[in-house]
Amino acid sequence: MARMKLCPLPGRPELPFPRYATSGAAGLDLSAAEKVVLEPGQWRAVGTGLLIELEPGYEAQVRPRSGLALKYGVTVLNAPGTIDADYRGEIRVVLINHGREPHWIEVGDRIAQLVIAPVEQAEIEQVGELSSTERGQGGFGHTGR
Repeated sequence: MARMKLCPLPGRPELPFPRYATSGAAGLDLSAAEKVVLEPGQWRAVGTGLLIELEPGYEAQVRPRSGLALKYGVTVLNAPGTIDADYRGEIRVVLINHGREPHWIEVGDRIAQLVIAPVEQAEIEQVGELSSTERGQGGFGHTGR
């Protein structure tokens, strides 16, 4: 099981500590630590008031909340956002409003999910050419619908 340390950021509002909503939940809910208005088409990094420390070999993925996307068109712009194990700053969520109306985010509103995942770094080998495959260089819909 991965270990993660979270530390409230001094000077930010006290918020409920992130937790798994159910025993089968993959993500922890992240809440906004600041009040924000997102106009249609606008994006902004919203602070959570939490500092993070992950153990080596793991990452934290910041993912959208389906309810925000479905009801308001608000989602995580760089989904999933990646927090590396050596990062020690505040967890910030880059939200974008794809909706038609302004969206108000209040302190304590749940704005994203945090999923912990193992990371494996590749051993990189520089070569002069790659092996061939049936697919070759075909991409972006090349294999059909």
